[in-house]
Amino acid sequence: MLKFPAKAKTSFYLITATTGFAAAFNFHSLNPNFPAFSDDSLLLSSTFPEKIRTGINAVFRSSRAVTTIALNVVDYKYSLHGLPLKSEEYRHTLSEVHVRSAKRILKLCEANKGFYVKAGQFVAALRQVPNEYISILSSLQDQAVPCNFKDIKEVLIGNLGRDLSEIFLSFDEEPIAAASIAQVHRALLKDGREVAIKVQYPGLEYQMKLDTATMSFLSKSVAWFFPAYRFEWAVSEFAAAITLELDFIQEARNSERTAHNFKNNKIVRVPHVFWELTTRQVLTMQFCTGHKVDDLEFLKKSGINPRKVAKALVEVFAEMIFIHGFLHGDPHPGNILVSPEAEGRSGFSLVLLDHGIYKQLDETFRLDYCQLWKAVILLDSNKIQYLGDQFGVGKYSRYFPLIFTGRTIDSKSALGKGMSNEEKKKLKQELKFLKMEDISSFMESLPPDFVTILRADGLLRSLCSKLSAPQRVRLLVYGKYALYGLPPKLNPESDFMGMIVFSKFMTNLSYLQFWLHLEALEVLSWMEETQQLFNKMLRQFVVAADRFLVRICLSFPTINPR
Repeated sequence: MLKFPAKAKTSFYLITATTGFAAAFNFHSLNPNFPAFSDDSLLLSSTFPEKIRTGINAVFRSSRAVTTIALNVVDYKYSLHGLPLKSEEYRHTLSEVHVRSAKRILKLCEANKGFYVKAGQFVAALRQVPNEYISILSSLQDQAVPCNFKDIKEVLIGNLGRDLSEIFLSFDEEPIAAASIAQVHRALLKDGREVAIKVQYPGLEYQMKLDTATMSFLSKSVAWFFPAYRFEWAVSEFAAAITLELDFIQEARNSERTAHNFKNNKIVRVPHVFWELTTRQVLTMQFCTGHKVDDLEFLKKSGINPRKVAKALVEVFAEMIFIHGFLHGDPHPGNILVSPEAEGRSGFSLVLLDHGIYKQLDETFRLDYCQLWKAVILLDSNKIQYLGDQFGVGKYSRYFPLIFTGRTIDSKSALGKGMSNEEKKKLKQELKFLKMEDISSFMESLPPDFVTILRADGLLRSLCSKLSAPQRVRLLVYGKYALYGLPPKLNPESDFMGMIVFSKFMTNLSYLQFWLHLEALEVLSWMEETQQLFNKMLRQFVVAADRFLVRICLSFPTINPR
């Protein structure tokens, strides 16, 4: 049980007092037996107008959030007090505090639901946060409670302007999917076409403003107590993303743009948008069948190779990043389906869903990012340092190869093979001198485009791991598309065909040189490993032979010289 000394209580009251009326309800978070306010009949009572109910709910939600973060602040500050920073005890205690704090935040997200669940999912996808948070908060990915259909029906009628019976032949009241901000229903139009209708939960825009304001306040409060722990960049990114996601008209535009970008790709399918039945809160799309991309049992039954799915998935997102500069920012398994229905020879298609969070990459950034990946794979330290200065991260650029490829900047290991024991030992020593202040400074320095890519790449890595695809697949695909993204973009409709053919030829030639270079490095690495193995076997043989000779000598009877 955590004990709070006098100083801890002072810190606790300081942070909670700033919320005024909300502090009066803090006993709820401290007493798990008390019923959750978010489900209390008081808030659901029709005797209160919606604005009053929303206001009361906001007080309770803010109170829970403030109390949770206050407890975490106290836990960190006093559990680690007096422990030497570089000691094993400090690292062990820090991990324990991470676990306790992550569990409190998980309970907060489950109680407050909505944007808090979304925020928890957002944090779980960031590879820059402690592993304890990622493993615990990742359980939020599939947590969403559907909204009562009566409220959903009001949103539908209010947005479409007609009764559902006038528009649909049939409408399934049971949602086929539910997320933190909307749920999806299946329906048949009057002409027999099957559609999926995404409906936003009522009152979200007002709730979003209150919740993001609370999160911003809390992140600033944490930074005040712990100057090295600055997470305002994450709150800003989350607020920007969630604002975009609430506009279903923008999501429909993103969907159509992605469909256009991949119109010549026979693996990618994007549901068609029915504009006449689409508003800011309702999105009507073509219904597409499929299973989650990481459903290994389905892939096995369908005879689809998981590694081929992983490679195709990485190619799609590599094309988004390096070629189009228009990136789907939330590629979790529920947003990507695998369907055995395919036009090409692949035997499957990838259905891309949920186009609410997209990032339009700055063109200069896109080209620099292409250069960075080429430099990272080839371990061109001078180029990496130069691009690090361009991105504003300075000395921290030496960690780009580690972040993206799992190798240090001076590694001799082959691509995708990880680090040698010697390199791991050296890195461990180097990281001992890094503080949380360094991580905060690094993340604050990164352009917003970079943060979005890091999050998407983290989700892709997780999917590739589940699909048993080696890291080398992802790295080679990224390297290939980074090269494809460097030549000037040509328009097939207006540019001279000879220019287009020549540009493609030069790009393929560059990739061939790049691939040969990587293969040569792998052969050298294999030769080195073989030599080490041979030397080890030779030493073992010499030791064994020596022992054998000793036994032979000892087996002869001792000769008496008399």
